[in-house]
Amino acid sequence: MRRFPTEPPTSVLAGTDVALVGLFSAKDKKFGAKLDLLAASAEAHGGRVVSRHVQRRGVSHGGAAKMAVPFSRRTLLSPGKAREIAQACRAAEVAVALFVNPLTEHQRAVLGDMFGCFVTSGEDLFTSGR
Repeated sequence: MRRFPTEPPTSVLAGTDVALVGLFSAKDKKFGAKLDLLAASAEAHGGRVVSRHVQRRGVSHGGAAKMAVPFSRRTLLSPGKAREIAQACRAAEVAVALFVNPLTEHQRAVLGDMFGCFVTSGEDLFTSGR
């Protein structure tokens, strides 16, 4: 597996192109505002948001009963959406993929290898000492 920076995400963002990514329930009508807030935070730390990627849960593939559940424990996203974002990140030479959702270390590693960039969560921007 590829190794990416170990310094805090706030320092990794400075001067880099950033892709925003989020998995949202179909019931979440404020997903755009959540992406806007994350974009503002990334830009405040010196990142340039170059793309936004959204996966909606509950619109298809499982219905209302699974709206709050990730598609995959490995990638959080569906396989097709993960491949789509990976292709976009590699084509745009994105340095950081910043997720709205919390991620496990395993998800970060798998997605980092898949996307070809450093992967982190927005919640890491608000915690110190990471």
